[in-house]
Amino acid sequence: MTGTGLDQERAAILDASLETLLERAEAMTVAGYGALVTYSRKVFIPLTKLCRDVCRYCTFAETPGARPAYLSRDEVLAIARAGVAAGCREALFTLGDAPEARYAAARDALASLGHATTLSYLGEMAAAVLEETGLLPHLNPGLMTDADYAALRPVAASMGLMLETTAAHLGDKGGPHHGCTTKVPAARLEAMEAAGRARVPFTTGLLIGIGETREERLDALAAIRDSHHRHGHIQEVIIQNFRAKPDTKMAAVEDASLDDHLWTIAAARLMLGPDMTIQAPPNLHAPDALGRLLRAGVNDWGGVSPVTPDHVNPEAPWPHLDALAEATAAAGRTLRERLAIGPALAQTPERWLEPALAKVVRRSVDARGLPVRDGWHAGSSAAMPGLVGGGRTIVSDAIDTLCTRAASGERLDESEIVRLFEADGADAARVAAAADALRQQVVGDTVTYVVNRNINYTNICLYRCGFCAFSKGTAKALRGPAYRLDLDEVARRAAEAEARGASEVCLQGGIHPDYDGETYLSVLRAVREAAPSLHIHAFSPLEVTHGAQTLGLSLDAFLARLKEAGLSTLPGTAAEILDDDVRAVICPDKVNTAEWLAVMRSAHALGLRSTATIMFGHVERYADWARHLLRVRDLQAETGGFTEFVPLPFVHVEAPIWRRGQARSGPSAREALLMHAVARLVLNPLIPNIQASWVKLGETGSIAALGAGVNDLGGVLMDESITRAAGGENGQCWDEARMAQVAARAGRPLRRRTTLYGMAEPALVEG
Repeated sequence: MTGTGLDQERAAILDASLETLLERAEAMTVAGYGALVTYSRKVFIPLTKLCRDVCRYCTFAETPGARPAYLSRDEVLAIARAGVAAGCREALFTLGDAPEARYAAARDALASLGHATTLSYLGEMAAAVLEETGLLPHLNPGLMTDADYAALRPVAASMGLMLETTAAHLGDKGGPHHGCTTKVPAARLEAMEAAGRARVPFTTGLLIGIGETREERLDALAAIRDSHHRHGHIQEVIIQNFRAKPDTKMAAVEDASLDDHLWTIAAARLMLGPDMTIQAPPNLHAPDALGRLLRAGVNDWGGVSPVTPDHVNPEAPWPHLDALAEATAAAGRTLRERLAIGPALAQTPERWLEPALAKVVRRSVDARGLPVRDGWHAGSSAAMPGLVGGGRTIVSDAIDTLCTRAASGERLDESEIVRLFEADGADAARVAAAADALRQQVVGDTVTYVVNRNINYTNICLYRCGFCAFSKGTAKALRGPAYRLDLDEVARRAAEAEARGASEVCLQGGIHPDYDGETYLSVLRAVREAAPSLHIHAFSPLEVTHGAQTLGLSLDAFLARLKEAGLSTLPGTAAEILDDDVRAVICPDKVNTAEWLAVMRSAHALGLRSTATIMFGHVERYADWARHLLRVRDLQAETGGFTEFVPLPFVHVEAPIWRRGQARSGPSAREALLMHAVARLVLNPLIPNIQASWVKLGETGSIAALGAGVNDLGGVLMDESITRAAGGENGQCWDEARMAQVAARAGRPLRRRTTLYGMAEPALVEG
């Protein structure tokens, strides 16, 4: 921003009434974060209370005395383990700034611990906490250099230093920073720059009410903004209000007022924008003020400890987490836990963290960068928690409007779909309820399924998709042997399926190096001859593309030959995420987005209908989900060829990309259910059938999905092996009795269908 623009911005903030600022700040906060408010469940570890500074308002710093200068390793780990027992995920190391520069006692204590500096000992303790407890360290050690950040970066998820102010006169004689060499604004600004150069997730902020003017607060906010624009590393900005403490030189100074605090929070929001996390401590005002802080622009409560006190403000106990959640809800917001690294940076941990820490963070979070704490993952037999409704938030009206528009058949845009995926708490339940009401309106209450058999004719594959644990190379096989079924075995399995009452056979396999288009044609002929009544549902767009290329045929010509040989419909697999930036990470050598859509367009033009899928919960974000849904919707509007949409949650356990630490651990339960619900809404009225994958969701997840817009449970499958290879625990077959049990638990009737959604009596086999 130019100097003139900045001057105009400051003038607008300084001249506006408090009410006007609050209205503008609240609107900007809701635009950036919706109803979401975060906090970190942490334990505080005061490594040392000695400090080289003598701030006139501080009660944390002590002088050497009877107490040991530093916590011992055992003391540090005892606090950390108490935090783990209380459900904490962060260890916040609070400490004075380089006390060895001031006190011989600190130097002697460090020497006895085998260290020359406090930062060196801090690094050892942070490493011990990380390794032995799994808590993610956040470090607040004071001024640091480029070398200091580089040394500590491997053992810290984030670090911080309060800028406090850029008002240099506060260091004059009689001022709160007089004699405090580390509180010189230029030194603190340089430390913030060094953190940016080192790619350290960084927390900073202002301390207001210590003698600075409002204009000087705006100067400090502008400095923070400029640093963040250069490096992108500021994960949160704390606006902390001064509170006078007994036995300090500022004991008689009046506390910063609530209105002054609100003004500064609103100014921070307006200057730093909708995407910046603005934090205010929830324990420094009366509980009834929390809603006003949120209105002013706060979207984070910082660290709240169920174990240790606020060592910086010991007179102000932390609010109980239940009380904090209630106060947040009363303001129309939803409280959610975050990690020590803020959610925006946790979405790209490879940029901000060392590889070992990045792996831990990536495996812990959902697509928003927030930790998953529901105890469920795709493929697990664990119970899936449902979405709990009740109450309204500040964005509920907007959510209702989007759902109503989608239910009317309107095409939502990408940003609107993202807002539905971001719904949490009561709003997530609201989206699911709207989807289920639409499901009832469009297809009624009957739950459908098909009796089918999977035949995966080979698991040997030329491709190395990062999410796939099914495919094997031709050399040494991992996670089970490599195999290739001959045509006689494929035919035998098809005939057996027909004899067992199946109406469909699903044929898919790896791209074997010896296969060509004639192979796929031979498989079709073998099945058609052995089981003439079966509907043959076969070959992903990757297999179709491979077959066409090996025979030198166009897609249209090869698909026509497949149809002539007996192909009835295509599975819409190999879609993964229809976005080439995502595909470049998870399946770089596979068909791209345009090629997948081209196969489906050609197949539909020939009268070959297909399913459509999405495989989600690995490296992608909500915007990628939205683009995928819109691409499927737009093709359906063009061709009408998709019979159903099938969300496939990523099963991570044996996936190579997850084992390398490069993917999340699948979607959360909230995300999995929202995918089904949002798909129902976004694809309306073009695709009437939304299917739940029972092998991914399990029984409780399938029941929950039936309350979120789903009307179909897919096939009994008989010999499902792809999800099982990835670590799925839900078996290889759900017989008709199991299907009936699940539908009954959902309070819904069940009926068998054909592949194309005609109704089939139990004895009827589709011809």
